[in-house]
Amino acid sequence: MPIYNERELIREVLRRVRAQPFRKQMILVDDHSTDGTWELLCEEEGSRPDTVLVRHEVNHGKGMAIRSGLKHAAGEIILIQDADLEYDPAELPRLLEPIVAGRASVVYGSRFLGRIEKMRLPNRVANYLLAWSVSLLYGQRITDEATAYKIFRREVIQAIDLTCRRFEFCPEVTSKVLRRGERIVELPVRFTARTWEEGKKIGWRDFFQAMWVLVKCRF
Repeated sequence: MPIYNERELIREVLRRVRAQPFRKQMILVDDHSTDGTWELLCEEEGSRPDTVLVRHEVNHGKGMAIRSGLKHAAGEIILIQDADLEYDPAELPRLLEPIVAGRASVVYGSRFLGRIEKMRLPNRVANYLLAWSVSLLYGQRITDEATAYKIFRREVIQAIDLTCRRFEFCPEVTSKVLRRGERIVELPVRFTARTWEEGKKIGWRDFFQAMWVLVKCRF
């Protein structure tokens, strides 16, 4: 779980994830939060035997936080969970099922196959363009390249040489998974978008960076 300045929501996010009926290792990577998130994590999570706390001494971005977390992963399945409530953790058991049953090695939770609330039109357009670009460049139809709900068998994602630092994690991991010949299974999820004022951290420059990464990884 990559975390940056989520003191107001992190307790509830962790409560909902822990409530899901599967055995889990929680790897919480604080990307140098400045709002008291790290202190809260140390106080409430530091003594849990199923939890690993990692702290970046400077802010790097979501991609670097995920890369740091992967170094500590011990489970058979790696699941990326954002530290907000745009996605509902109650959907995780359904998303895990194809991998647990051996029918898939990679599963994405697609917002565009499910239900979306409060997403602004420019963000919808950007997401459609990214998904269309993946389909065009890599030959597999994808409806939601930028979804936060990405799930992998551990051997798949740990075999990928990730170089991302920020939000380019999504296009990089998608590109490299598809270049390995893996098939991405998409399942519908519910999504409630946050505004910039509510803590949204991704912007338009990240869209152009994502497009560049998709092209670069392809060629």
